[in-house]
Amino acid sequence: MAKADGEIVIKKYANRRLYNTGTSTYVTLEDLAKMVKKGEDFVVQDAKSGEDITHSVLTQIIFEQESKTGNTLLPISFLRQLISYYGDQMQMVVPSFLEHSMKAFTEQQTQMREQMTKAFGDHPLSKNLQMPIQLMEEQVKRNTEMFQQAMQMFSPFLGGQQPVKETKKAEAKDIDELKEQLRSLQNKLDNL
Repeated sequence: MAKADGEIVIKKYANRRLYNTGTSTYVTLEDLAKMVKKGEDFVVQDAKSGEDITHSVLTQIIFEQESKTGNTLLPISFLRQLISYYGDQMQMVVPSFLEHSMKAFTEQQTQMREQMTKAFGDHPLSKNLQMPIQLMEEQVKRNTEMFQQAMQMFSPFLGGQQPVKETKKAEAKDIDELKEQLRSLQNKLDNL
């Protein structure tokens, strides 16, 4: 079976080689990462048993991406929190929450790009970037608040305000990093 419901079937052999049945070629984890970024659907099956091993292969791709670059998407505090939910009664809720959060983040990112395009379209490149900085700060703040509220729903018995304090520190750090990136961008634009 080469395709199932429009999805490409990738076969993983005992020698760890991956075979794309849609293109009849061997592929690497990097190739699969590129397919994900293009929005191509695929299923990875164990070639011998036919078992669906997509989850473990995608996790492998994330691990490889995290270790290959110095820029990690998964902060240690997030990983610790995620690990703490294994075996917990909230384990069943976390996947749908994360999926919903990523969908909302993607939608907000699209809106942010549209706002940035409007902001840069309405203003010459040499003008101050204060408006886009404010938009980014507001977006980061909304995302952080949404995550805090969700985590408090999942962990109502956390002691005191410690997670909120840590989150506020992380939020301030994220905002500072965004400001610095935009200042750097402004300097580059000024030099042009």
